[in-house]
Amino acid sequence: MAMRWTNTLKDREVTDEATFLNRRQLMAGAAGLGLVGVATGASAEELKPNSFEDISNYCNFYEFGTAKEDPPKYAGALTTSPWSVKIDGMVDSPGDYALEDILSKMTIEERIYRFRCVEAWSMVVPWNGFELADLLALAGVQSSAKYVVFETLVRPEEMPGVKYPVLDWPYVEGLRLDEAMHPLTMMATGIYGKDLPNQNGAPLRLVVPWKYGFKSIKSIVRITLTDKEPATSWNKANASEYGFYSNVNPEVNHPRWSQATERQLGGGLFAGRVPTLKFNGYEEDVASLYTGMDLKTHF
Repeated sequence: MAMRWTNTLKDREVTDEATFLNRRQLMAGAAGLGLVGVATGASAEELKPNSFEDISNYCNFYEFGTAKEDPPKYAGALTTSPWSVKIDGMVDSPGDYALEDILSKMTIEERIYRFRCVEAWSMVVPWNGFELADLLALAGVQSSAKYVVFETLVRPEEMPGVKYPVLDWPYVEGLRLDEAMHPLTMMATGIYGKDLPNQNGAPLRLVVPWKYGFKSIKSIVRITLTDKEPATSWNKANASEYGFYSNVNPEVNHPRWSQATERQLGGGLFAGRVPTLKFNGYEEDVASLYTGMDLKTHF
């Protein structure tokens, strides 16, 4: 039986559509996208999305520079069409998949998720996209596969940050297969019904809402199925600070700062610091993935 995720919100708690659209000034193209799940274990009041401006102007994308203002400043040079994703490794149908062909086979929906950065700031994002499991099914995952590896584009002429050895480029991230197949795990193509801004990982990025944000790799060009745990970029850079799993956990501090609380971003929507929720508030849905594991060792 396929895993499902828990939506505890009631219809009466959803913001009136006209109010929502007028407040956020969504493009007409948003019509036809379904407002479906809102993150588990929270009321609509708790999950007021940040503004498009918040989301698109405060982000990390080191391929464009390490300062928060660098991605919005430089990412406009990124060419995102045409785009394809190589899917290889332990799959039945390896190959280069054109993004337009992928999207023609996927069900695009909107999901409002919490987003928690390892730097201890957070926001709430209304993503548009599809479940990663559906894309993996398209390629045909072989029974021997245990992990999914993701790779970001490297294009020095458009990405000034890759000229510096901040990380071992290309940026690589990975999930255990059961994490990748979980229905909360999605491939995002937009926010607020608009195409994903370049600085947020256009045209296709991963979103894993119960993990720290750096696991949600941007501008993906390759997905590989393998039977070995992959070496991921931040884990290779400093394994003592960035574990492979990187689940949001207020009980496991970063060596240089506490993870017990977070600074919620948003012009007037949030104020001060609040306690961080285990698994970023998705514990009911994902804790069973880690039964029997010591999350202080497998951090």
